[in-house]
Amino acid sequence: MTRQTVRTKKAPAAIGTYSQAVRVGDTVYLSGQIALDPETMEFVSDDVEAQIRQVLDNLSAVAQAAGGALANVAKLTVYLTDLANFALVNEVMAQYFSEPYPARAAVGVAELPRNAAVEIDAILVLG
Repeated sequence: MTRQTVRTKKAPAAIGTYSQAVRVGDTVYLSGQIALDPETMEFVSDDVEAQIRQVLDNLSAVAQAAGGALANVAKLTVYLTDLANFALVNEVMAQYFSEPYPARAAVGVAELPRNAAVEIDAILVLG
């Protein structure tokens, strides 16, 4: 099966040796997104809710570049530097996803790139 790299200027450019996403058949693996504005490559805010929204907006842009949408997300992994923000993740996710909700894991971590409060990666299934 061939691998296809997915890129969009509507989400932050990769800041390392990875792709925004890779499509293999009908499955798209989206790299973790943090709350960077794609134009400035700076954080949108120190506010955690604003960061969660930007992360989901970034994931949405990559999903669209792959030919899908957040509705195609089968699995999310949420990384939080403070698990006390998990309820806020649920609240914001309810505005971006509808049933059937994707499978999800939440992981508490000591630190994220560029001192982000949240990072989320996803797996889409298209078709």
